[in-house]
Amino acid sequence: MITKMKKLALLVYHKEYAAFLEKLREVGVVHIQERESGSVENPELEQKLSVAGRYTRIVKRLEACSPEALEPVGNTADAMAIMDKVDTVIADIEQHRTLQQVIDKDIATLQPWGNFNCSDVDKLREAGYELNFFVTSSKSYQSEWESDYNAILIAEKQSRVYFVTITPQGVAVDIDAEPAKLPTASLASLEDELATVTARIGELETELALIARDGLNTLKAAQELQRRDIEFTKVMLGGEKVSGDKLVMLEGWVPEESVASLKTMLDASGAFYELRAARRGDNVPVKLKNNAFTRMYEVLTKMYGMPSGTDFDPTPIVAPFFSLFFAFCMGDAGYGLLMVLLGFLLKNKLGKNMAGMMNLVITLGIFTTVMGALLGTFFGMSLLEFTGIPQSIRDFIIAGEVEVMGSTYDKQMLLALGIGVIHISIAMTVKAVNSTVFYGFKESLSAWGWWLVVVGGVIVGTLSFLSVIPAGVSKWMFIAVGGIGALGIYILNNLRRNILVNIGAGLWDTYNMASGLLGDILSYIRLFALGLAGGMLGATFNSLAMMVVEGQEGFGAVLGWIGFGLIILIGHTLNIAMSCLSAFVHPLRLTFVEYFKNAGYEGKGEEYKPFKNE
Repeated sequence: MITKMKKLALLVYHKEYAAFLEKLREVGVVHIQERESGSVENPELEQKLSVAGRYTRIVKRLEACSPEALEPVGNTADAMAIMDKVDTVIADIEQHRTLQQVIDKDIATLQPWGNFNCSDVDKLREAGYELNFFVTSSKSYQSEWESDYNAILIAEKQSRVYFVTITPQGVAVDIDAEPAKLPTASLASLEDELATVTARIGELETELALIARDGLNTLKAAQELQRRDIEFTKVMLGGEKVSGDKLVMLEGWVPEESVASLKTMLDASGAFYELRAARRGDNVPVKLKNNAFTRMYEVLTKMYGMPSGTDFDPTPIVAPFFSLFFAFCMGDAGYGLLMVLLGFLLKNKLGKNMAGMMNLVITLGIFTTVMGALLGTFFGMSLLEFTGIPQSIRDFIIAGEVEVMGSTYDKQMLLALGIGVIHISIAMTVKAVNSTVFYGFKESLSAWGWWLVVVGGVIVGTLSFLSVIPAGVSKWMFIAVGGIGALGIYILNNLRRNILVNIGAGLWDTYNMASGLLGDILSYIRLFALGLAGGMLGATFNSLAMMVVEGQEGFGAVLGWIGFGLIILIGHTLNIAMSCLSAFVHPLRLTFVEYFKNAGYEGKGEEYKPFKNE
């Protein structure tokens, strides 16, 4: 759910403004509404932002060094000196790497010619001979050059021929080949120089790692101070001067549950303030407030975008359905148990920082275990093949085929499609209710019309299929639902427009709905397909492992069981990794595309970020 906000307007005497902001930051509950022009072309802020960018760049570079242990936070006043030292070392590293690339290129050029001394070439020239280096394709090389110009073949690599000619000085060498430009140094000297440069780069990287060990935590602490300073400066500049620059007006938002503590501070400060409820059109920052289960999935909502002032928080619906989709895609009870075990092990090992993520892994593992049991798969094996499972439990396993209206369908495929229908029906319900709450019932007649046609049709069709209502009654119910829905879709979709325009708009909506809705529902088949693929791959690894041990005796049996263990371990590890990736990406797509589109969710809201010290 979304926490209700109060709009706060403040008037503060300009000489007390900075001190007042410090007190406001200590309370830490107000989301400051920044003015777009407040931070434009301000030299002080631009300089601080430049320094912040430098902190980000250098901290990221030092983190890449991965020092084993970091020293505690030192004097943050030394941060600039540390950054200067880091920049010097980085510049030296880049200079040596550039030189390394040049030497590598020269070595690659010389390697086909072998290791020769350039002084020998000079001796030939002094003796009256000219040594020329050429490169051509294997097809273009002519043996006549050996007699005409004393051509000597040096090397042949990748259909390229490397050769030299030795001719008396003054004799023109007229051949169809590319003259080679060689470095003046020998191959051996270049390799020695490369070794020296490479060693120096290693020394500089070691020096950088030592700087990271001694100063990274200090830099991070200074970076945080810089961030707070920038935030404070932005708020300072965000105030609007009024009454001849004597007063500063500031606006922001505060959660309703925090109003009492804020009012205590404001009353003591003597500043003039006004608190009011949010109005339509206000750009209200969003603070999500959910239970422990739903809160784990807020990261998915934030990944897409926060709800705006005319949206419901989608997280309470995203949470159970994403878990269900993930479990369906994994589709294996054994993999689910491994996820639960891994989650508990890593939660104890990684500590509080990763506790939330590990709780999510454990939760998804539990869903996967239950769903895998319902689908009848355990580490790639079918639970129906286990003779010890009672029939009462077997009856709950969703596997095999079922006949529907004269045709045979896979039960798991129908389950996936059924989940899709329910998911989209909930989305359309949320859209209609959301439109009614924020815009009024008259503005929501089109949404309710489509709800009646689609969701109402699904409900009536399901009741008729289950024989809850007789066929004759269901026929008239379909007519009634369709007729009432058509009024909202084609006639009453916008009460301020001409009826002919409404009909045209309704026909366009019908085209979009007809072309998109069926595709949206069919998208949920991916749940069945991914679960089936993972199960089949797991079963394949099991079969391969059994083939290794079948018919083996003596020492061969020992090797066979070793091979069995390796295939099972490596195979299922790969399958789990691929299944987890698919089980995250595809449910995310079903949520972001199919659900959010049919729910009318845009995610254009601004996240609540209070002005505080932490």
